[in-house]
Amino acid sequence: MEASVPPFKRQTGWRRVWRACGHSWAGLREAVRVEAAFRQELAIGLPALVAAWALAPGRLEALALTASVALVWIVELLNSALEAAADAVTTQPHPLIKRAKDMASAAVTLTLLLAALTWAVVFWP
Repeated sequence: MEASVPPFKRQTGWRRVWRACGHSWAGLREAVRVEAAFRQELAIGLPALVAAWALAPGRLEALALTASVALVWIVELLNSALEAAADAVTTQPHPLIKRAKDMASAAVTLTLLLAALTWAVVFWP
């Protein structure tokens, strides 16, 4: 490996996988701890997942419902990460940071609309 590669990037194999899982778990815990929107989406999404697998007409429909809920969580995590990174740069108003935050928020909104549409299509009589 190159000498310019940081030590934490040199790890390979199962040790790297284990550490990556630890970082992912820490990120989820932090999102639950500090992000109200993520907590709200979990509070709605977890019971929805149970309902999806209990009420969906088939496995593919249940999978689509599950994917739509998971996608909301994923995009919310990315939105929160972008906001945290932007706030680390500056908390002063800046048009490019506002644009980035607004676009990330729009991504969450579009994902919520997609989830609602997915649920409506699966359960529409």
